[in-house]
Amino acid sequence: MSLTDLTIAAARRGLRGREFTSRELTEAHLAAIEALNPRLNAFITVTGERALAQAGIADAAIARGEFAPLTGIPLAIKDLFCTEGVRTTAGSRILSPFVPPYESTVSANLLRDGAVFLGKANMDEFAMGSSNMTSAYGPVENPWKRRQDNEAVLVPGGSSGGSASAVAARLAMGATGTDTGGSIRQPASFCGIAGIKPTYGRCSRWGVVAFASSLDQPGPFARTVEDCAILLGSMAGHDPKDSTSADVPVPDFAAACRREVKGLRIGVPREYRLDGMPDDIERLWQQGIAWLRDAGAEVIDVSLPHTKYGLTTYYIVAPAECSSNLARYDGVRFGMRENGVDLRDLYERTRAAGFGAEVRRRVLIGTYVLSAGYYDAYYVRAQKVRALILRDFTEAFAKVDALLAPTAPSAAFAQGENMDDPIKMYLNDAFTIPGSMAGVPGMSVPAGLDVNGLPLGLQVIGKPFDEETVFAVSAAIERAAGITALPQVRAGA
Repeated sequence: MSLTDLTIAAARRGLRGREFTSRELTEAHLAAIEALNPRLNAFITVTGERALAQAGIADAAIARGEFAPLTGIPLAIKDLFCTEGVRTTAGSRILSPFVPPYESTVSANLLRDGAVFLGKANMDEFAMGSSNMTSAYGPVENPWKRRQDNEAVLVPGGSSGGSASAVAARLAMGATGTDTGGSIRQPASFCGIAGIKPTYGRCSRWGVVAFASSLDQPGPFARTVEDCAILLGSMAGHDPKDSTSADVPVPDFAAACRREVKGLRIGVPREYRLDGMPDDIERLWQQGIAWLRDAGAEVIDVSLPHTKYGLTTYYIVAPAECSSNLARYDGVRFGMRENGVDLRDLYERTRAAGFGAEVRRRVLIGTYVLSAGYYDAYYVRAQKVRALILRDFTEAFAKVDALLAPTAPSAAFAQGENMDDPIKMYLNDAFTIPGSMAGVPGMSVPAGLDVNGLPLGLQVIGKPFDEETVFAVSAAIERAAGITALPQVRAGA
């Protein structure tokens, strides 16, 4: 087995058993990046020398018998996390020259636990997109291929598409992502890997470039549920620098993956059945229900009646917050600057040159709904509907321990498909947005393949700060599914 095919759990055992070194592990992944990144475009910035230096530190610690949870494990970091001394672009031209003088809390936690950073993963600009086609640094390619159309270049999902593609193609053992309306779960589903959006407040947002502050939440990608649990254990924790960071204990998430699901009550939300949903996804959903029943769980039909308003509510709240957050990019304090005849002209030229079309679209929508005369009609009303969506989840969780639903309404689509219709693109997040609006944890688990041999994910949604149950149920699905198919474009293929 190639070193790049190891899971994080297996690599930790190998490092501790002195079967290989962190330097060897890191070199193998850097070689894979060199071979495949020109095609996949999963990384914006590769930090090879820094990674090898970190691997050397890890090997020295191992030689002394010192082992942190992630000592020597090579990871990709979404280019939304500020990394001290390493360019952080958020996938945008406007931040192309930005090199942060500080480290985000999540990436600092990973470094504290011994991780090796391979580089910064590509992403939709400012995390706005469902395809990773809006990056100013070019689109990311999904390493999976359609069985009947091998020439089609598929999207990896968004906004964390670079992270998902890198993990699926064996360019990194795990990666960080952020999820605002589905930007971890949907790419995980499209790329056939695991990814979890934790409860809002579980991971600090300090040092993460903001899109929509009441929705953004960091989380991990990995090839297995257990590996995600290991990563989240390091990423999570209270941060006094973030007022939305929850002061709650961080449990042993990896241990939760070994729990039985016998006796758990699993809710199936009837509103997640969309008109025109592909038969493959409906069949997989029914198969997931059967797997959990066979494992001893009780399956209960539940209703989330305000789910149908989730998408429209999100596309009022998120653009409003993005409009406010992106006001800071003016060409004066940091990032790129275009010359202007006066201050206003400088602002206008800088923002016009620095922001892509999708970012401009969302800023305009957000500015409109926050403007005088429309604030109460749109933004205030959307927040009231958001409270009703949360109430639906709260009432459902009084009856069940977790919910099971599809992750996305389709498998990965090709570059160029759906791209001319923003509404069709927004519908990609129909199954993930309600959980984001409620702030509850949700995980996508690879559970099957469609008729074209492309991966499909099932989504497990849990109670606030009950990621342990989410991991237990997700691990049970993973074991039952036994997915062994690999993407065609990967290291060593």
